[in-house]
Amino acid sequence: MRLRFGLIPATLLMLIIPVLIISSVAAEEAALTPGAAEVESIKFIAMMLSVTICGAAAAYAVARVSVAAMASAAERPEILGRAIIFAGLAEGIAIYGLLIAILIWITTV
Repeated sequence: MRLRFGLIPATLLMLIIPVLIISSVAAEEAALTPGAAEVESIKFIAMMLSVTICGAAAAYAVARVSVAAMASAAERPEILGRAIIFAGLAEGIAIYGLLIAILIWITTV
């Protein structure tokens, strides 16, 4: 499986543009000063990046762990339950990204 590096910047750009639009609309509705609006925009971008990167990392980890779990369960079926625990631990990466985004969201300047 080859990873195309041209796809990653395009995907990030498609994710950043709506965040900038939403944050500018939210800043206009809240009547923020330009400095505070810039901080809010950066907070939205940081939240988006934390969720996106952690979600992609969790998906990659779960894919790798589940393949290894099924391969090991084919040889020894009694270890399938323990192998599923590792897939759950890998999914925890996405939850950490969501928690970081919530912590960024509730911080005030």
